Amino acid sequence: MNIAFVGVGRMGANMARRLKDQGYQITAVYDAHRSTAAALAQELGSFASPSLGEVTAAADVIMTVVSDDAAMRQIFAAPDDNLLVNAAGKLFINCATITPEVHLEVEGLAQKAGAQTLEACMASSITQAREGSLYLMCGGEKAAFDRAEPILKSLGKTIRYIGQAGEAAKVKALVNMVMNINTAGLAEGLGLGDALGLDLAMLREVFAETGAASRVLQTDGEDMQNRDHACFFSAAHAAKDSGIALHLAELAGLRLPLARATKEQYDRMVEQGLGELDKSGIAELTFKGRHLSSA
Repeated sequence: MNIAFVGVGRMGANMARRLKDQGYQITAVYDAHRSTAAALAQELGSFASPSLGEVTAAADVIMTVVSDDAAMRQIFAAPDDNLLVNAAGKLFINCATITPEVHLEVEGLAQKAGAQTLEACMASSITQAREGSLYLMCGGEKAAFDRAEPILKSLGKTIRYIGQAGEAAKVKALVNMVMNINTAGLAEGLGLGDALGLDLAMLREVFAETGAASRVLQTDGEDMQNRDHACFFSAAHAAKDSGIALHLAELAGLRLPLARATKEQYDRMVEQGLGELDKSGIAELTFKGRHLSSA
């Protein structure tokens, strides 16, 4: 089965590498940053396509890993060049964290073109993409899921079918909303502990054995203490994803003050030019004496 990728940044490139290792033929890659696509194509023995239409022509399955709603609409509906030209019979596996509405739009457009789509939302990071241990939440027609499942099993340790298009995107938005709130809370706890003169290694150990424990403590606690914010999941993406959850809350008629406060923190990082730091960089807003704590 021939597979192509659209969007080969941190996540997309490692997913392509993983599938190549698993014996799949990666026939084409495309990215808005042409040099990024060219470098990965050379590494994988693939083709860096100059157009989206050529990507679709080159593969049976096209995986998309783009940044947001606007990018998703662009690749599927731009009038001059898009993925749905001569797309009959193709399967599109869409891995971006975007609003449920756009997943539904894309499914409708693909069906008109005779193609299938599946949202495969990822609740993992760059390392897991390379190792093939992603947690994947899928939404779309069951037939599309069944067709995609063998590929997804090469990428993930857990493959969960949530339901029709848009449903997996809702779950992913909530996962990231809670994760972001936990991250902000941990940063405040460690920041206050530091201001009180507590040993942060000791404090993290206590947190880990009590009600303050969380997955974020495992992944981000030491990084917050040591100011190591190498990017696995960016602050900019955290802001965007918290915004998706707040949009869903508004549609449901709910107020989510913690989610809103967390988004405001990540928005502040973006405004200060720190959007490409890892989400752990939110600690720069809470630790006393750090350059954003009193900004």
